[in-house]
Amino acid sequence: MSVMISLPENIEHQLKVEWGVDLSRRALEALAIEGYRTEALSLGQVAEMLGMSVNDADGFLKKHGVDSLTTIEDFERGRQSLEKLFAR
Repeated sequence: MSVMISLPENIEHQLKVEWGVDLSRRALEALAIEGYRTEALSLGQVAEMLGMSVNDADGFLKKHGVDSLTTIEDFERGRQSLEKLFAR
């Protein structure tokens, strides 16, 4: 799906000069950050959206001040699942 955003030319120019990046990519990244921050997107979905590995997406989010939404309980469930798997 494509999304179009219309900006006044002077603002578009200013943002390109200030950020020095492709505005389309910057908008996609902002959408991914907000989607994860509000729990609308998972880490895997952010990775898919941005075309990167889950580890890279986690680093990207941390770089932008978004903490992991993984809880201690999530880790504990994962540990228990692995314990059962390797006990066989």
